[in-house]
Amino acid sequence: MKEYDIIVIGAGAGTKLVTPPSHLGKRVAVFEKESPGGTCLNRGCIPSKMVIYPSELIRMTEDTEKFPVHFKERPLADVDKIFRRVNETVKQDSDSIPLAYEKNPNIDFYPKQVRFVSERVLSDGTDTYTAKHIFVVTGTRPQIPDIPGLKNTPFWTSREALSPNQFPKSLLIIGAGFISLELGAAYQGYGCKVTGLTRTDILRAADGDIKKELSGHLPFPIESHYQIEKVEFENGEFRVTGKTKEGKKIIHTAERLLVATGIRPNTDDLGLEKTNIKTNETGYIRVNDYLETTEPGIYAFGDVIGRYFFRHSANFEGEYLFEHLYGAKSDTPIQYPPMPEAVFTHPQIASVGFTEEDLIKKKIPYYKGINPYSSSATGMARMSNSGFVKVLVSEETEEVLGAHIIGEEAANLLHQIVLGMYLKAKLDQYLGMIYIHPAISEITRNAFRKVRDEKLKRIKK
Repeated sequence: MKEYDIIVIGAGAGTKLVTPPSHLGKRVAVFEKESPGGTCLNRGCIPSKMVIYPSELIRMTEDTEKFPVHFKERPLADVDKIFRRVNETVKQDSDSIPLAYEKNPNIDFYPKQVRFVSERVLSDGTDTYTAKHIFVVTGTRPQIPDIPGLKNTPFWTSREALSPNQFPKSLLIIGAGFISLELGAAYQGYGCKVTGLTRTDILRAADGDIKKELSGHLPFPIESHYQIEKVEFENGEFRVTGKTKEGKKIIHTAERLLVATGIRPNTDDLGLEKTNIKTNETGYIRVNDYLETTEPGIYAFGDVIGRYFFRHSANFEGEYLFEHLYGAKSDTPIQYPPMPEAVFTHPQIASVGFTEEDLIKKKIPYYKGINPYSSSATGMARMSNSGFVKVLVSEETEEVLGAHIIGEEAANLLHQIVLGMYLKAKLDQYLGMIYIHPAISEITRNAFRKVRDEKLKRIKK
């Protein structure tokens, strides 16, 4: 049996527990059955943003006559070259990870599947391994719905959509979450005819005002509350049969079909039944406030624990574990700061904290301020016809409970609110700072002014 100080299963976010401990002299083994770098680097946030950004350049030319700026022809993109560049760049970055590990005498990289064969012992089918600390960071994979006929077709997941053999003229997307909205917007921007189909609301968990605004400015047509009955593929064409909420039968056809209906944890092929590690009813690993599983000395973090599904949250958890186990914070449970998220679609969406629906459900008193992009100097300059900043402020503490933005630069615009929430800033402090005029951040200031106005109205009553 090979013994290490640390074993990491998953070379995505798991890399946070590989190189840093090795610099302290810890002997580390890292196992990865797919490409190093995990979902984010290989088939998620990084390649998708590389695909999305050029499509945004095209979209910028589509609504310019109001300024008036005229383009004689619609810009043309060499889509094949764009995807080739994306995949070559991602492969280069992924390949560089094991090369770096080879130069470190304290790291052994194993490009293998590994499973538990007993409580603290792992096997790759040939050798066995154990360690003082074991970290399970195996992430998630697409959840494929049980739709009649689907599994017998060459449907896409996000993996194939980010590396198509040939760019299609038409695309159907099942699902209306962030993957659907991001990739669908990019494909539409490049000239593909995109149609979305979902049996639920678009961005189901988003704040209600965000969903309402998005529904009026969708990046591509989406038919919500569409119940799919069957999927067929014949002569290079997908055929999706279903019915609307009203019961009307509608058939959609396209060259390609992207299935983006959620994710499931990669825990079903780890041999967890040979250990004391427990999962919840959907397969996510249960951990305590120190990210330790129900098997002492074995930890899990990232998507596989089902708390948050972002690379930035997984990075935070990995950094916490490094400090907790090998640094100066050995007795401190993990405390998550405000966790922001963004959907890089068109229009862009960013959120942090509670939605208004959350606050109503929890019966938490709050003030609300919504300010449209158009109600600012920058919005006037850009002739914005959509988008807003929404802030939800505690009536009791006057701290921000949640913020939701839809429109240009939403992800960047959110960060000043995230910082304020982290520092527990109050309404007067958001209003007391000076905002550059006429920067886009004045939209946020005006949203806080709306909160102040609502507060004053309630006081007068």
